[in-house]
Amino acid sequence: MNPISQACRMLGSCMKLKWGVFQTLLGFIITFWIWNIGSVQAKPYVPESDSAIVEHVPLSGDPRIRQIRDAQLELSQDPRNLELAVHLARQLVELGRAEADPRYDGYAQSALQPWWNSSTPPSDVLFLRALLRQRSHHFDEALEDLTQVLHNRPRDAQAWLTSAVIHQVRGHYEEARKTCLPLLRLTNALVSTTCITNVASLNGQAQESYQSLLNIFSLTPSADPQQKLWTLTILAETAMRLGNTSAAEEHFQEALSLGIRDTYLLGAYSDWLLDQHRPADVQTLLQNDFRPDGLLLRAALSAQQLNNPQLPHHVASLSSRFADSRLRRDTRHLREEARFTLHLLKHPKQALHLAQENWTVQREPWDARILLEAALATGDHKAAQPVIQWINDVRLEDEQIHRLMEQLT
Repeated sequence: MNPISQACRMLGSCMKLKWGVFQTLLGFIITFWIWNIGSVQAKPYVPESDSAIVEHVPLSGDPRIRQIRDAQLELSQDPRNLELAVHLARQLVELGRAEADPRYDGYAQSALQPWWNSSTPPSDVLFLRALLRQRSHHFDEALEDLTQVLHNRPRDAQAWLTSAVIHQVRGHYEEARKTCLPLLRLTNALVSTTCITNVASLNGQAQESYQSLLNIFSLTPSADPQQKLWTLTILAETAMRLGNTSAAEEHFQEALSLGIRDTYLLGAYSDWLLDQHRPADVQTLLQNDFRPDGLLLRAALSAQQLNNPQLPHHVASLSSRFADSRLRRDTRHLREEARFTLHLLKHPKQALHLAQENWTVQREPWDARILLEAALATGDHKAAQPVIQWINDVRLEDEQIHRLMEQLT
């Protein structure tokens, strides 16, 4: 999924528009409007005894963890302290994003428990609840919360941006477009343009969007690092879909040079390297950073290309993790599970089922791609037709996906 929390963090450092930035942005908006007018069956691991060590909890020496634990202790003594609960939940949400660890989302929900089931909680709680619901793919509920936030705070740029990204993830590009537009008056040029062009790049305007975003980026050299990271990742992904390999790698490398650990960036760059048949570079990039399921999947796929002896261990670990997710009824990683099942377990029919289940929830390019790959592997061309029709309807431009379509039609 696209990193919502990362994008939201950037909104606190908005800049005033320079004239050159305004001209570029205005030109894109005019063009923009003219255009639019015309599951794994592995058994879960059960410890042999109560004394068995299941996992070493990371970050025990991290000052963020100590601060969080202190705040949790304080909140346990005063659980209805709204200011403290919101502060703690925000820290946990951000840590969960950075580490791609859903456990922190559970801790954040626990901090907000006194208001969690309320139909009218405070707006700060509503927004955090929306983020947590979005992460667990409860998109309808998340959007309901965000609608309430915007009713209370119509100038809340974070709520507008989060709504736009959720609509985009679901493939609802017209709704995403509409919720990006208020950012033109609420944020700086880089944030608003990144939101607008990201949607348009998936909706028949990839080359125009890429160039417009690149122009804005070049005119905002002093942008906040988090803003740069978000924009560079989108530039890289757009160039990747267009087949511009040199530009894609340049943007990925520039994003990495910012020194901000971001699991979404690492996953996207790993996918591109795998497509370029550079598995050794994936291993160098990840450096045994296998805690997030998505990164372990990329490590396993690279090990497969390299015939690395670590492959069976990676496959066993992923099997256990996906089985655990099923026990928790956590479906947020269906796309990754489908990729794992197709390419590593070599069970194409099961992978197709997972990809179809995932398609009912989210419709990003990789969601389409894994379903087409599974349909091709099973020879079930009929299963691919709804996805192909959707791709044609939204005018998605993606070289890898179009190659698959050619084989299925």
